[in-house]
Amino acid sequence: MSEQPNEQPPQTQITKLLVDDPENFQFHAAYLVYEEAFDKARDSQAKTELNRNILELSENKIDTETFYMNVSRFRKLDVPRQERFSMQTQRKKDWRKKEQRQDRIKRHKK
Repeated sequence: MSEQPNEQPPQTQITKLLVDDPENFQFHAAYLVYEEAFDKARDSQAKTELNRNILELSENKIDTETFYMNVSRFRKLDVPRQERFSMQTQRKKDWRKKEQRQDRIKRHKK
């Protein structure tokens, strides 16, 4: 009996496209979003779709708004939470009294 090793089809490594254009601000910003989403993506299908979107944007087949809509599902944006914030205030008269007292103490400590 001869054993056949389990042969799995080799997975193709999907590489990040290097099509950045720092001169074009909108495209550069979109490319940074693409890079971040590509680095976080684990699925090869997601990476393929991200590559397709940035390529179409670089070739002006889609606009930036469409690009962001297509890429939005691959991005994980932190939603800011509402937290309580308290601030202590005091009247100007009270603040002045406190400052004068501290200055007096400093002056006589020397």
